[in-house]
Amino acid sequence: MIKVEGLGKKYIISHEKAESYTALRDVISRHAKKLIRKKEQELPAKEEFWALKDVSFEVKKGEAIGIIGKNGAGKSTLLKILSRITEPTHGRIEINGRVASLLEVGTGFHHELTGRENIFLNGAILGMSRAEIRNKFDEIVDFSGVEKFLDTPVKRYSSGMYVRLAFAVAAHLEPEILVVDEVLAVGDAEFQKKCLGKMNEVSQKEGRTVLFVSHNLPTIKQLCSKAILLNKGEIIFYGPSQDTINKYLATNQDTGITNKFEKKQLEKKDVQLIKAEVVNSNGHSCDEFDISDDIYINLTIHCFKKIPNIYGYITVTNSQEEILIETDTMDYLPNSLEHLNTGENKFSLRIKSNVLPYGEYTFYLSFAASFGDGFSVDIPGNILKFSVADHKTVRRHQRTSKTSHLLKWEIRK
Repeated sequence: MIKVEGLGKKYIISHEKAESYTALRDVISRHAKKLIRKKEQELPAKEEFWALKDVSFEVKKGEAIGIIGKNGAGKSTLLKILSRITEPTHGRIEINGRVASLLEVGTGFHHELTGRENIFLNGAILGMSRAEIRNKFDEIVDFSGVEKFLDTPVKRYSSGMYVRLAFAVAAHLEPEILVVDEVLAVGDAEFQKKCLGKMNEVSQKEGRTVLFVSHNLPTIKQLCSKAILLNKGEIIFYGPSQDTINKYLATNQDTGITNKFEKKQLEKKDVQLIKAEVVNSNGHSCDEFDISDDIYINLTIHCFKKIPNIYGYITVTNSQEEILIETDTMDYLPNSLEHLNTGENKFSLRIKSNVLPYGEYTFYLSFAASFGDGFSVDIPGNILKFSVADHKTVRRHQRTSKTSHLLKWEIRK
């Protein structure tokens, strides 16, 4: 379905911004800086940046391919080129079939048109007739859950409503190739499950091709048979999902992921993780625990606005990326997590003793809002690492997935 040969994408980075006018204060400031600095390092006016370098791969019909890598690895650039949003600098691409892409909230939507009108617009862009779109119309509306607002201009939609309708359109209008970026993280937890189920159905039952970018490695493993690992614009591995994930985790060992995480500078995101740490029962930082110890994970989350109907999602995986602990329902969260207030919100998560067997573990965190209240998030996928050892005796331990009853969330004052 897709054949990529020697694909490259070059951008020109400009270090000098042309100004429409220069104020007196700018002249004074510039000369003051020159007096302070004895020798100012001159940067080139323009610099070449290769987002993709000599990328080649093939995707067969009906395959679900995951694309993983660090931020800035070139994942989104690759999808934009495959979706014909941007042109490659060099290389050759063969695509056999219609492509439906969902790369960011509102992809392909016209803000002034209603939800109903945008469904027909997107279908026309995909090359479908009006009759074909009408046949799928009811399924799209039912899947998206925005029937009440169907005749409202989409510029008034929340980001959650946006992505629900956009994915429903992309998945139901029968494209031969479905391209999805991390945008699904904007939707609520229930809708994320529906989307993953739909992508699995599209790939396995309907024989269509799926390209899926995500930092959620367990989801990549569950949905995709193969995965591509990108690093600095180059493919460093392409093979079975588990092998690709193992390769990615091996490269991450040198990235400094430890039992502590701290973000020193805030971004303009609604929800940001600014501090996380694994500690023992005494509150001391710790990266290795005995099986008989309780493990505490302290989180500090900053919000630029109050976020209602909040939903926390965490997983703890072992070195083979198997999920040992997972929260995937609001039933296990106390009232203290029903909303996040403006400013700092502090929480503590306790993993009970005699739950995790000896080994190395990675902690994943994400947030979503129920009832379609969307918001922007700045939280890395895998943020903490710690290990468990058996210093005393060998015990039998529970290794069941989705054991969210083993976790206890507490609000920290």
